[in-house]
Amino acid sequence: MTEKLQKTPITPATHTTPPAKFSHGVKKGNILQVAGQVGFGPAVAGQAPTPVGPSLREQTLQTLRNVQAVLEEGGASWEDAMMVRVYLTDTGHFAEFNEIYNEFFADLKEAPAARTTVYVGLPAGLLVEIDALAVLG
Repeated sequence: MTEKLQKTPITPATHTTPPAKFSHGVKKGNILQVAGQVGFGPAVAGQAPTPVGPSLREQTLQTLRNVQAVLEEGGASWEDAMMVRVYLTDTGHFAEFNEIYNEFFADLKEAPAARTTVYVGLPAGLLVEIDALAVLG
């Protein structure tokens, strides 16, 4: 009988405790799933999470840094990312988002698969959400 792999929740110190029963990331074996991240700045004790700014650029860069923090806390990097899912709230943001994304990943050796969807499910003021799936080793 094989030993069952333990599921480990991942929450970097820069992130607030999730408001419901979920984790910012979960690692099981060599798989790390990063939950959808948004452009909230680093956690401040006693304060609600707040977007870093109103612009797509500000929020996208912070969102990517938030995903990266979960990856790193789980022992991974962007090079381990197999899939990145992006959720935008406005179809008019595709071109600008792609420019920001390409700049951010300019030095990435191997690009992950990616999927971009437009939906309206983000809280007011938030423009982008990103999640990632990484395989370590």
